[in-house]
Amino acid sequence: MKRAKPVFDDYYAGVFQERWPALRAALEKPPAPAAFSCGLLSPYCLDAASLAAARALGETGGSRVLDMCAAPGGKTLVLASTLGPGGRITANERSAHRRRRLLAVLDAHLPPELRCRVGVTGRDAARWGLYEQNAYDSVLLDAPCSSERHLILNPKHLASWSPARIRHLAQQAYAMLLAALAAAAPGGRVLYSVCALCAEEGDGVILRARERLPEGFAVLETGCDIPSEKTLFGRKVLPDRAGGAGPMYFALLEKRGGKG
Repeated sequence: MKRAKPVFDDYYAGVFQERWPALRAALEKPPAPAAFSCGLLSPYCLDAASLAAARALGETGGSRVLDMCAAPGGKTLVLASTLGPGGRITANERSAHRRRRLLAVLDAHLPPELRCRVGVTGRDAARWGLYEQNAYDSVLLDAPCSSERHLILNPKHLASWSPARIRHLAQQAYAMLLAALAAAAPGGRVLYSVCALCAEEGDGVILRARERLPEGFAVLETGCDIPSEKTLFGRKVLPDRAGGAGPMYFALLEKRGGKG
């Protein structure tokens, strides 16, 4: 830890410059929770930035929705709260342990008339194109990421950190985003989000997807109901300027005609 912590801090100080000390201090404090209760049996607390990101996808209505990395389930609850007649959600989580937690959250918070329209699967999100293509009106990809807020509070993980972790997670997120675009129907929307600080896992993933699929999708403007900062393709919420919420990056895409 004595060697790794300076590497971590040196890296992020290089990214954020003079902002890093205040940002790091904000990351070490408890997050800003939001109690979400719309349409639920009981409130569910999640980070205010996570709530804002899920809302950016818009109302689900009677559409077919895919939540590709759904655990622990907070964003799925937000999506389900606006589900209309005929609408259905596929909540996917590959990890069996996290999937059990997802099921418990859905069972505890969704009323029966909504719960019966939320299915749970355990597929590999990066390989979704092997299962379904051009199938969903809305796709939420909250990709596994650096999650620096949790990392800072875990000495074991902090001790093993290196910049290679960011590159690995960005590559994984890129594969998942291509799969999300393949899963979306033409004209469908894809909300990509990560609770990471670095642009490599945010705008960088969108940029790589655009280079791979130059005519495959459009980037849509999206607002945010808490303090946020505009990026090249989306928005980011950082806790030093958002009352403790975040970190969170999200971007809204619309799939163009043809395959993803």
